[in-house]
Amino acid sequence: MTNRQKQTFKVVFLILTIALIVLPAITTFNELLTSIVMRVGFYRAIQEIVVPIQTRMITGVLRVFGMTAFATQTGIHLGEPRVMGNDVTISWNCIGWQSFLLFGLTLATGLQGSYRLSSRLQTITIGILGTFILNILRITLVVLIANFVSRQAGIIFHDYFSTLMTVAWLFLFWWFVFAYVLEKQGSVIDEAVQKV
Repeated sequence: MTNRQKQTFKVVFLILTIALIVLPAITTFNELLTSIVMRVGFYRAIQEIVVPIQTRMITGVLRVFGMTAFATQTGIHLGEPRVMGNDVTISWNCIGWQSFLLFGLTLATGLQGSYRLSSRLQTITIGILGTFILNILRITLVVLIANFVSRQAGIIFHDYFSTLMTVAWLFLFWWFVFAYVLEKQGSVIDEAVQKV
């Protein structure tokens, strides 16, 4: 493992350490950040465009688990339509923008060095898609826990364990791309020259 690769894992580990130390404060800070973003108004586009798409995807995953679930304007209705059921609200703030922010921070460190452009683009694509899928699974787990355990357990998972899932994903992601995706610049040319 090169020094740059080690540096990326150090950054991810630092994020984990800080997250664990300040986890209770993260929730409070997140509420402050949320109120600031709400004043700006940018959240409306996310709420109107991204949330309905994610809600439909989460509903599809819940149906795989045999649950009766329907996407609504504000989230997911568990149970038959027009029957009293368990409604789960999914707001723009729940969709995982924080995990994309952490992913972006690790990209700044992880892609330093002389890597081929194609492998950098593959790394970014895998990271974005993986982080998106992580957020779908994370919200699905919150809904499942809230429905089958308790609403309070779902909230605790949402507020605390979701951060740990993101950090675990970042460790797995960077291990994978350093091992199998990122190629040093000139490595393909060097191999071709050696074969001749």
